[in-house]
Amino acid sequence: MKPLLIFALAVGASVPAFAQIDPVLLRRPEQDSGGARLNMDAVYSRPFSQFGKLPVALGGYVEANYQYVGQDGVSDRHQFQFRRLTLFVSSSISKRIRFLSEIEFEDGAKEISVEFASVDFEFNPLFNLRGGIVLNPIGAFNQNHDGPKWEFVDRPLSATRMLPATFSNVGFGVYGKKYAGDWVYGYEAYLTNGFNERIVDNTEGRTYLPATKEDPDRFEENFSGSMLFTGKTALRHRKVGELGVSYMSGAYNKFEVDGLKIDRKRTVSVWAVDFNSTLRSGTALTGEWAWVKVDLPADYTEQFGRKQQGGFLDIVQPVWKRSMFGFDNAVLNAALRIEYVDWNRGRFGASGSMISDHLFSLVPALSWRPSAQTVLRFNYRYQWQRDLFGNPPSRLAAFQFGFSSYF
Repeated sequence: MKPLLIFALAVGASVPAFAQIDPVLLRRPEQDSGGARLNMDAVYSRPFSQFGKLPVALGGYVEANYQYVGQDGVSDRHQFQFRRLTLFVSSSISKRIRFLSEIEFEDGAKEISVEFASVDFEFNPLFNLRGGIVLNPIGAFNQNHDGPKWEFVDRPLSATRMLPATFSNVGFGVYGKKYAGDWVYGYEAYLTNGFNERIVDNTEGRTYLPATKEDPDRFEENFSGSMLFTGKTALRHRKVGELGVSYMSGAYNKFEVDGLKIDRKRTVSVWAVDFNSTLRSGTALTGEWAWVKVDLPADYTEQFGRKQQGGFLDIVQPVWKRSMFGFDNAVLNAALRIEYVDWNRGRFGASGSMISDHLFSLVPALSWRPSAQTVLRFNYRYQWQRDLFGNPPSRLAAFQFGFSSYF
């Protein structure tokens, strides 16, 4: 409970990099106020360009960086990385029907994926239908993951190495929002394809939810044959911030073949809480914490975790706002990310001692925004990770410099 207590105290004491972004957006009139936007609006809260009378709008972002990483005295020295190029295509098919897609090229196009491709049918602000490839709304980062919105080169470890970051599936669902004065309420609920057995049969040698994204057939067939449910509710006060609670649950094993039951249905469940706000001083905070529970067969060894937890807290403080180097309204930020991942909560059955498969990281940062849509980032990452048995930690230190920009 210590990591969770530290996280809770940090949330109570501090505050989102999201406040930096103010692009030209595709949104409904009731979304025009920046204070009314929720994380669920992130797929449309992006800059798009319309060309004449073309029926589509285009946009995207790019990320590249340099890093020097050392771990336990060993280093690969100087490394340049082209992290990703993401393209957005949006179209208003009719007054109440919209299409949006997000295609990502990662690591110099070594990986190409369709992260989002859905059609929205807008019946009422409180009730809308969405179908296609949808982002499962677990936590906040999974939907609000665009690089230019963040002051850090790396994505949060809890979102990439415990939860499957930018996790999307084929399915259908409903969403809606309700406005009442300074308050905004939103919800989403989807039924989609789900997880597969790669979460326990992978090269990591642990329970590892991100491995489910390695299945090349997951957009064509549902491995378990059972639907995955993902739901989220969020409440925002225009002057205080947003609080979101989300839940995801579904089977990950093939428990029935040709009508014959071969195993009992084994599920994975995730709860997540996220919060973001901005203080009067301009200090911004973005936080997220998630709990994972996996039903494993009794004969699995204790190296596979049945329970996991982790999260992150970003604190961003603008220190200088003025015209710089010919860029009007440029901003220099100081930032800090605190993150923790525990892949295996529990005790060894034989000895009763705690299982120690966990990681802790601190990332101080400086970022410069010549405009709201572009950020240059300098990060120093220091992290230590203990193995299953709690041996002295492996230590990693990294210097990172890079940029991310919408276009």
